[in-house]
Amino acid sequence: MPPSTPIQDDDLKRFETSGAPPLPASAESGYVEHNGARIWYACFGTGAPVILLHGGLGHSGNWGYQVLALVDAGRRVIVIDSRGHGRSTRDARPYSYELMASDVLAVMDVLDLTKAAFVGWSDGACTSLVLASLAPERVLGVFFFGCNMDPSGARAFVPTPVIERCFRRHSADYAELSSTPDDFDTFVAAVSAMMKTQPNYSANDLARIGVRVAIVQSEHDEFIKPEHADYLARTIPGAKLIRLADVSHFAPLQRPAAFNRVVLDFLNDVAD
Repeated sequence: MPPSTPIQDDDLKRFETSGAPPLPASAESGYVEHNGARIWYACFGTGAPVILLHGGLGHSGNWGYQVLALVDAGRRVIVIDSRGHGRSTRDARPYSYELMASDVLAVMDVLDLTKAAFVGWSDGACTSLVLASLAPERVLGVFFFGCNMDPSGARAFVPTPVIERCFRRHSADYAELSSTPDDFDTFVAAVSAMMKTQPNYSANDLARIGVRVAIVQSEHDEFIKPEHADYLARTIPGAKLIRLADVSHFAPLQRPAAFNRVVLDFLNDVAD
């Protein structure tokens, strides 16, 4: 493929076969012991910090198309494997977005990060906005991609070939990265149980969010109702609604160049 040809993987066949591109060499990586778990993180580049939080069942490597693009744009990029995902461990307590948000704060504290911008994808978006609600002084802004803030915003689940390819990739990556490689089914059940009831923010809760927020909704999102994205953008003060054409819940993998442009526009906006 010529270098000038943008990556396009709308059906996720490339992702299922080989995953996202490997993350570059990190400037720093390690684990933070927090609340019964070991939380893995890695840092890349220098400049204004941006934290990337991946989606449910995935891991930080799913940002393989984004990290280098952001580093090349002059950003310090921090990726974190959510509790129980990727290289991070978990204890026996149920998953919650509040608990995962507290893990992110613990990583920020170890890295002496007073404040950062957040780019969240699916469950990572929820975690980012929960963190913005609980600790706004630590959050410069939230790029909220492809998620709901109450259960009514989720579509009824309908399996598709694209979703199944993503799920098979997640299963293979879990077996390779996790400290409990044989527990994928238990892991999926625990994350799914959280998603059924969380988050459950009211309109009043959303109206109290005081950081810069972009609500980003794909044209063909398999999981989130478009009217829910509209509602979030109306209800969160000053929130901006961004629509991504021709992609689905997996836009960072399907058409990374287009996705990265929108992310960089957001980061430039919140830096103003």
